Amino acid sequence: MANTWKSLTALGHEEAQVVAIGPYQITERCDVVLASLALRRGQDAAFAAAAHKLGLPLPSASTHAAGPVFSAFWATPEMWFVEADFASHEDIVAHLKPAFGEAASITEQTDAWVRFDVTGAPLAALFERLTNLDLSSLPDGFASRTVIEHLGVYLIRRSASAVVLYGPRSSAQGLLHALEVTAKSVI
Repeated sequence: MANTWKSLTALGHEEAQVVAIGPYQITERCDVVLASLALRRGQDAAFAAAAHKLGLPLPSASTHAAGPVFSAFWATPEMWFVEADFASHEDIVAHLKPAFGEAASITEQTDAWVRFDVTGAPLAALFERLTNLDLSSLPDGFASRTVIEHLGVYLIRRSASAVVLYGPRSSAQGLLHALEVTAKSVI
């Protein structure tokens, strides 16, 4: 019997969804993989050497940085979330583990999170109703954990008109609903 399984997005569709509301666009992203990367005690030198060899940036607290293949954002002291292109790095752990070996604990995170890219101007007006972060005062590359509608999310400010949100996959519909309702109330 042929395999009849079909992968679905976090929102339950075969294709990523895009919602446009006034000047805002909310795009579900399924083309990015995610892994957590944590430094193991006493492995600082080996960890830094592996990251350097991979061209993997290790940004400081509350920041995001992009490298040639991998991007990363700071999660907690000595822990980052690493992003890569799904098409070339579907099994991201298999790409990271050989370089880091015993210097890091690496966990696949892609299916635990939903990613929404929110674009438009002015985003500050939208996000001041959603979170306690003052988007207008944050620099590009800022990354932090915050709360939107009682959901713990990671927010990455790419620019004044582009924000990336990672929220729990199990709450993808609720997070999208909060974004949609708030966007409608702003326009």
